[in-house]
Amino acid sequence: MESPWAPLRNRMFFILWLAQLGSNIGAWMQTVGAQWYLVETGANPALVSLVQTASLAPTLLLGLIAGVLADAFNRRRLILGSNLFAAGAGILLTVIAALGLLTPDSLLLYTFLIGCGVALSAPAWQAVTPALVPRSQIRSASALGSVAGNTARAIGPAVGGLLVSLAGPAFVFGINAASFLGTALAVFIWRNAPDDPEDREQIGEALAAGIRYIRAAPRIRRILLRCVLFMVPASALYALLPVAVNGHLQLGSSGYGLLLAALGIGAILGVVFLSRTRKILHDNALLGLSAGVFAAGVFAAGYLPVLPLAILLVLSGAAWINTFSTLNSAMQLTLPEWVRARGLAIYLMVFTGTQALASLLWGSLATAYGYAPVLAASAVVLVLVGLSILVLPLLPRTGKLDRSVPDPELGLEVETEPKPNDGPVTILVAYELAPENIESFVEAMHEVRLSRMRTGATVWELVHSVTDSREFREIYDVPTWREYMRQEHQRLTGEDRANIRRAAAMAVEEPRTRWFLPASA
Repeated sequence: MESPWAPLRNRMFFILWLAQLGSNIGAWMQTVGAQWYLVETGANPALVSLVQTASLAPTLLLGLIAGVLADAFNRRRLILGSNLFAAGAGILLTVIAALGLLTPDSLLLYTFLIGCGVALSAPAWQAVTPALVPRSQIRSASALGSVAGNTARAIGPAVGGLLVSLAGPAFVFGINAASFLGTALAVFIWRNAPDDPEDREQIGEALAAGIRYIRAAPRIRRILLRCVLFMVPASALYALLPVAVNGHLQLGSSGYGLLLAALGIGAILGVVFLSRTRKILHDNALLGLSAGVFAAGVFAAGYLPVLPLAILLVLSGAAWINTFSTLNSAMQLTLPEWVRARGLAIYLMVFTGTQALASLLWGSLATAYGYAPVLAASAVVLVLVGLSILVLPLLPRTGKLDRSVPDPELGLEVETEPKPNDGPVTILVAYELAPENIESFVEAMHEVRLSRMRTGATVWELVHSVTDSREFREIYDVPTWREYMRQEHQRLTGEDRANIRRAAAMAVEEPRTRWFLPASA
């Protein structure tokens, strides 16, 4: 098995990975500074939890648009511009804090603006990974992306807590702004980045195509569901840990940073042993076990003293990385190239949006009932989430589909080439079947339907003749001729073609295809 560190041998991946690590360290220092500023001003738990909401909500609001932009435009330029925007917002926050003008409202506003910069670049970051490493290393590259985040989780909070106590929040806000500038510089020197797409989709077309794909992709929807099920209860730990630190643990900002560092250290250890863990456990077992382990850390945060809590947080960090490296790599490997950034944007929307909204929920409940009972309740929910893998597992062959794009064999000869915007295009495929194949054919056409709908069809139906039960017609619409050409030449993957061939092979002769446009066209 290839080393989990193999992607780091690629020079550009290594440089961009270091840039992400620096930016993530700055982000965690920013979070500690912001949360501790609110704690010291006597803010209630709901207001403290809003720091996470303000930083993550932009992904919920902008995530899908960011994915569309990343699929339609140059990803390098998008990442560069987004980081410069975030750096500008961070510099303004630093100046306001240094002048003593910072208020809870302005802190949350600038945290939200910084989050907007991060949200706009996140899908592009995710989507460039396959351009940097071979497909065999995507799982490792995904895990290393999580390592960057969780190494930062180990370093950033501890250093941030120390610097907040020594120099105040403004200092760590400035470091975060500088980290965005460092990332922008690293992206600027990436000279061999992929060019703009040759056939650029319009924003509306790209948005509609991305939504259609997710609706017709059951494997992707199941990954998103597993993400939601885990994130809703798991987010309670990050939302309420600063409140617990200021409560029964009686620690300062440095102690809070060290407890977050324990989570980060666990995540790093989780990556070190990830390849061995996957030899023992398949993905579904790993997701179920990780939810149970993380539940122990969540419960401990509300009731246990520092030392046993720190030990359980190390284990929780490993559970966190196992969960999200599994889900993230499954997304990377299941999505085809043409819609990868949009699919990953939806994944990030679900991930961070769920965390943002759930953090607000847990903070509100803690204000009403106390943080310890709320942490205990979320731990119980996590245990149930772990057990739910028995009835809602990742679907078979997730991450193992053929994502190559073979050349089409249309046999299409037109008298006059349609205009790109002509449509809708109605495609009719005629099948003649032997009676013994009819039932199997209808079942196989279910997968054909999903393939057509994922790649551009808006309407699909399968009908049979009332005069000859052997005759079937597949009828589907694609919005425009341009979209149909994209479907055939850019979107139908090897897996989709295999689904179509499997159904066609049951016909007694080669299926006949006809193409129609509205008479008014």
